[in-house]
Order: sequence, then C-alpha cells, then structure tokens
Amino acid sequence: MDEDIKKNILKTGTTILGIVCRDGVVMAGDRRTSIGHGMIFHKDGEKVKVINDYLVFSGCGSATETQKVSKLLGAELRLKELKSRKRPTIKQSASLLSNIQVVESAFILAGFDEDGTASLYEITGGFLKEIKDYTASLGSGMQYVLGLLERQYKKGISVEEGVELAKESLKSSTQRDAASGNGIDIFTITKDGIKKVVTQTIEPEYKDE
Repeated sequence: MDEDIKKNILKTGTTILGIVCRDGVVMAGDRRTSIGHGMIFHKDGEKVKVINDYLVFSGCGSATETQKVSKLLGAELRLKELKSRKRPTIKQSASLLSNIQVVESAFILAGFDEDGTASLYEITGGFLKEIKDYTASLGSGMQYVLGLLERQYKKGISVEEGVELAKESLKSSTQRDAASGNGIDIFTITKDGIKKVVTQTIEPEYKDE
C-alpha cells in the first residue's frame, strides 16, 4: 500500500483510559474519529465497547482494526467458553487479545472474574501487562491525561472517585488534543456487573463578544 494512502486511513486518534479502584475498574473514552491530517470524520464513535456480560474493551490507533478486533475477541471467547464449558478468566481473555495480530493499534481490556475480582490489562504491540493503577494507552490524548492522573490518582480510590477522575481526565484531553472530543462515555466494571454511568455530548457554542 502506498505510504501516503496509509497515512490517511481512518484513525481513532483518541483518548481512552482505565483506572483501577479498590472496588472495581473505570474505563472511559471520547467519541471523535479522525482521518488523514487531523480531519474529523465521525463525531459519535464510541471507543469503549462491552464485549459480553463481564468484559469491556477499548482501542486506539486504527478504527478499522479496533472494530474488527472487538468482534473477533467476543467470538473467540464464546467459542472458548463452549469448548471448555467454563468462562475464561480476564487474564485468559487479555492473553487471547494479545495474540490477535494488528499493525496500528493498542488496546485496554477490563472485566471481572467469577469471584467478583475486577482487573485491567493493557496490550501494546502484542505485549501484555496487568495495570495496577491507571493507563491512557497510546491514544493521542495520553500526554494530557497521564500528567493529571499522576498527580490526582490515589491507590485505593472508590469507583465513584474513579468516575470523577475519568471525567476530569477526558476534559483535559478534549480541550487540548485535536483528535479527541465530541463526547465522553464512562463505564464501571465491578462484581455487580458492567454499567455505563456517564454519557455526554460536547457541543460547540458560539457567543457574541
């Protein structure tokens, strides 16, 4: 493929993040999808996807790869469960995700095991790592998020505190990162299940001076 064409394929740009809390995990993302040299292509692309009743997935890089991988992961996990007659653990699910070959994407995956324990994993270039505090993966908004999280995250925070921290993190990136914006979605993953707790649209407002 011509290099100029490759540089202009659909990108997620994006801000995605995961925060580990004492009673669960918070995952969040913006909604902007860009193409080429910073052109906004879609304003309603939800970056955080519920894979099944115990897993939440998000990716950055190529929007096409991310969409395909999320569907493939769900299908492969279902097959694994049918064959083994037991639900894969979150670690096993993350390991499977790390073995799906991609070229331009990185992922985060969170979920809760059958004992109610929630966990968060990051997959970059096939490298799998369990996250014990927070991550913003390799999205374009990462640099705006990590500084805030580094200063404000405290080990042992509650899920409610994690949701508020995720909000502030996304606000920071959408104000400064041209590839992030248009809306935010925040999910909680706990022993009680997966809940979408925040869904907001960012609307431009014009005022006379």
